[in-house]
Amino acid sequence: AASSCLLLLLLPWLLTASHSPPGCKIRITSKGLDLVKQEGLRFVEQELQNITVSDLHGKEGQFHYNISQVKVMDLQLAFSDLYFQPQQHLVFNINNASISLRFRRQLLYWFFYDIGSINASADGVHIHTVLQLAKDDSGRLKISNITCNASIARMHAGFSGTLRKVYEFLSTFIVTGMRFLLSQQICPSLEHASLVLLNSVLDTVPVRNYVDEHVGIDYSLLRDPVVSTDTLDLDFKGMFFPRARENQELENHAVEPVIKETERMVYVAFSESFFDSAMHAYFQAGVLAIELQGEKVPKDLEVLLRATFFGTIFVLSPAVDGPLRLVLQVSAPPRCIIKPSGTSISVSAFLNISLVPPGRPAVQLSSMAVETKLSAKVFLQGKALRVQLDLRRFRIYSRQSALESLALFSLQAPLKTLLQLTIMPIINERTKKGVQIPLPEGMDFTKEVVTNHAGFLTVGADLHFSKGLREVIEKYRPAPTGPAYPSSRPAEPSVDPRQL
Repeated sequence: AASSCLLLLLLPWLLTASHSPPGCKIRITSKGLDLVKQEGLRFVEQELQNITVSDLHGKEGQFHYNISQVKVMDLQLAFSDLYFQPQQHLVFNINNASISLRFRRQLLYWFFYDIGSINASADGVHIHTVLQLAKDDSGRLKISNITCNASIARMHAGFSGTLRKVYEFLSTFIVTGMRFLLSQQICPSLEHASLVLLNSVLDTVPVRNYVDEHVGIDYSLLRDPVVSTDTLDLDFKGMFFPRARENQELENHAVEPVIKETERMVYVAFSESFFDSAMHAYFQAGVLAIELQGEKVPKDLEVLLRATFFGTIFVLSPAVDGPLRLVLQVSAPPRCIIKPSGTSISVSAFLNISLVPPGRPAVQLSSMAVETKLSAKVFLQGKALRVQLDLRRFRIYSRQSALESLALFSLQAPLKTLLQLTIMPIINERTKKGVQIPLPEGMDFTKEVVTNHAGFLTVGADLHFSKGLREVIEKYRPAPTGPAYPSSRPAEPSVDPRQL
């Protein structure tokens, strides 16, 4: 009984521990799916136009026939639908479509031989396809399975030539055979298009890649996608790591992003842990430091430091005079705070002031603590998430003596100006490149709107195809390893009727 009670007490904690909160979350809505359907329909048309139908040959009494070089001439896929199906599926339906064909005919009847082409049409084509979405072993979204059913209600063939009456007699055998062969090729073609070609597009989504020479980011999926009737939700780890310690992982204590909106095509949410992990990774990489020396130190600030600060604290002799060096270094990983009113970043640092006499060791004059608060403007451009920082609050105090802290009071304003005019442009230049959002190649965001919440922010946007599916597929098409589905090459027409 005691163990049962303990299990009940631990159950909520175990459930929470097993559900790691995402640092980044993406929701695709039904409006976004409508755009995907338009591009997907063009892709399906191209795939069905390339299907290969086996030759058809047979014998009825003294009649020998051979149908070869079947080619799809035109498709009419006017009635189609793509929609979500809980819990992990996309359903693609094509109803009452038509396919126009042209193929080569050969007929031998006793000593009469006829050769030519036939135009045919398959009407009432119905295709029902269900795609199952899942997370693969590398944490990438994939189409893991497909079920497909295809049928053709009617097929017509137009015959001409001297033996037209004979073909009309045999049309039942020919049309029935052609309808069977065509319907048998539709689903294998779509299965190959989904499991091989579309998955090659999903392979372009960044999962674990380098942002720059210092840090990388992990966009692996934490779990299988969650599909409702109106949305597809994807939970990504969304965690940065220093390249020197790629296996390092931070524990995520941030609030899990919650997306409730469905008005836009896509929503991307970022928790505080997403930004905290970025700053922690850069801090561990040792790059959150800036050094100014000699001519790089603003003249007004140098004059003020020498006349006011040094004159109060130090008695300097000409023997130790030299160029000024300022080193601003972050002392702890910065922290991000997201509120409905805005996003801010708290930074603790220290500023070392030294003199660097030519040919002599540097002489440290002071080491002061710096506390700042930066406002952060987060925005998307293309597929890059970017941050523009602005200095809002600044405070310095001495780490050595109360007398020095008193002298620092007059330096608050000029040092803040130094940060705004000299340091902040350097920082913003480093963040200008941004980090890519996990979308396939060829798909971009437009009309982005950022909304802040308590502990996370969301970016609502519409989608735009800058490249077509076919263009991306051809760029990343896998090398052929063998026939992906049953097919046969059309036979060349016989020149000798006896070969029939």
